[in-house]
Amino acid sequence: MNFDIRDILLTIPGILIGFSFHEYAHAQAAVWLGDDTPKHQGRLTLSPMAHIDPIGFLMIVIARFGWAKPVEVNPYNFKNRRRDDILVSLAGPMMNLFLAFFFLLLMKAFTFAPPSLISDNLFNTIMEVFDNTVWMNIVLFVFNLLPIPPLDGSHILFGLLNLKEHPIYDQLYSAGKIILMMMIISRTTGNIIGPPIGMIYGQLAGLFF
Repeated sequence: MNFDIRDILLTIPGILIGFSFHEYAHAQAAVWLGDDTPKHQGRLTLSPMAHIDPIGFLMIVIARFGWAKPVEVNPYNFKNRRRDDILVSLAGPMMNLFLAFFFLLLMKAFTFAPPSLISDNLFNTIMEVFDNTVWMNIVLFVFNLLPIPPLDGSHILFGLLNLKEHPIYDQLYSAGKIILMMMIISRTTGNIIGPPIGMIYGQLAGLFF
């Protein structure tokens, strides 16, 4: 595996933004829907320090697949437990999709900056950071929608099927991290999510460029 320190450094802002906003979105959605657990645990913040898991952060820097500290919620505090749990699970990935759109918009806005305002090298560096942030947020959007516990996609799918109370969900949940790690190591995950990531990136970029 080839490690380029410059590429890693230019990717880190996108990782921190993507993780922090993703987990904040879960926390804020839970609070809005009646569960103050994330607020009491200090997760209702955009500070990366509240959300970053050191190993998960290292994994995404090195392997492009990682994780943050999951936001804990108590679904029994929701008015509509099944519906609201699905909405809280959706909040994180949808935030990442919004961020991808937002940073593409910033990239487009920067193309109108007068040449005298910013040097070519700085312009190119900023655009690369923004582009990495777009890409990373699309990765987080697609990856987190995989229907494998503990990813958001599993909460959404099993919630829609009304199977979260079924023993099969508990069995999958206990094995989920091992399954994900094996998929990442074998590059199965990349083969699965690579095409939709490329398609979404192309579709969003096509709106601006």
